[in-house]
Amino acid sequence: MKYDDQKISEVVLALLGAFEFENGRVWKRIEFSVMDELFEKGYISDPKGKSESVYLTEEGLQLAKELAEKHFSAQE
Repeated sequence: MKYDDQKISEVVLALLGAFEFENGRVWKRIEFSVMDELFEKGYISDPKGKSESVYLTEEGLQLAKELAEKHFSAQE
């Protein structure tokens, strides 16, 4: 699958805007509450701990790929 980089950039910027605080300041990592919710739904491994990454579960990986194709696929 080839993704449209412009679509990805726009969505990342939209997410940064959604989590903005202090007049334009944003964390460069994903909001903890969002990661906790994805864990509770069974889409990712437990985000708590020192690791900088999480694993997508089988269900999470399938849904993530479907959503990436839906939102970011490049026109061929």
